[in-house]
Amino acid sequence: MSAVETTTPEQPPVRRDPARGGGGQGEGRARVPGQGVKKPGAGAGARARAGAAPWLLLAPCLGVLLLVLGYPLTRLVTLSFQTFGQSQLWGFQAPEFTGFDNFAGILGDGEFWAVVVRTVLFAAGAVILTMVLGMLVALLQQRVSRWVRTLVNIALVASWGMPVLVAITIFKWMFDSDYGVLNWVLSRLPGVDLIGHNWFASGPQGLAVIMLLVVWGAVPFVAITLGAGLTQVPKELEEAARLDGAGAWGVFRHVTVPILKPIIVMLATLSVIWDMSVFPQVFVMRGGHPEAEFQLLTTYAYDRAFVVNDYSQGSAIALITVFLLLGVIAVYMRQMLRIGEVE
Repeated sequence: MSAVETTTPEQPPVRRDPARGGGGQGEGRARVPGQGVKKPGAGAGARARAGAAPWLLLAPCLGVLLLVLGYPLTRLVTLSFQTFGQSQLWGFQAPEFTGFDNFAGILGDGEFWAVVVRTVLFAAGAVILTMVLGMLVALLQQRVSRWVRTLVNIALVASWGMPVLVAITIFKWMFDSDYGVLNWVLSRLPGVDLIGHNWFASGPQGLAVIMLLVVWGAVPFVAITLGAGLTQVPKELEEAARLDGAGAWGVFRHVTVPILKPIIVMLATLSVIWDMSVFPQVFVMRGGHPEAEFQLLTTYAYDRAFVVNDYSQGSAIALITVFLLLGVIAVYMRQMLRIGEVE
């Protein structure tokens, strides 16, 4: 037997396509079984599995959210359309369906609108201060040495991680009328005498102190996030802007801000949601009984529900607050979609 006969594998017989008649150019072509044949519904099944995969991955998280938030939210909506007080709470009377009477009574109350205006002004001032100070701290960190930046980050994380009650206690001591360190320091200035000054004697001054407390706790997150975003700004664009004659403000306005716009929009939206939901800072700072001049939407709903024992009106106020926050979220989503279209 020759070497060719021992090394050359035996070729399988060629299957000719009957549709080609076995002749011409089609003769001699081999057909692999199953090649070029698509099973019915194979593509649709693959697309269905690919579309269901994200929902399967999100199912545990969605289940926990429904378990934790589903019942309270359902109960909140139910109470807002009922008459529910102490008699209903202890089972002496059955709750009665009242339709939109609770909402009509709240929306027709001038005190409620005063609380809404106060809450909006408080949140707006806190958000503006938080964003401005956070941006200044983030820009400062880009211009200092590495060890100074490390110390600043440690201080930011430490203040951010401080429990709210501890921060409230510190601010109460700082602004105390008799033993407050702020009054003592300011009184050292020429012509200033604030010894014994009560910062909470009026609503505007007291809310300004509470606003500083909220801003102090929110600046670290904003500064750290914006600092991370500044590292992604291309240095080439900044140098090109300087070569074109732009100063520091021009570079910041025309280069830095457009690149950081998605982050700024996200942080501003989150800050609005957080600052409109402020509760422990006001509640604890005023000893658990906020005066009328200190009432925000959260404390106002709490007082109606647990002080006046009108749970239905408290639920209606909370539900109105939820809708206001949903409006803020809708504005945020619209801005993000616009940014995505531009990019």
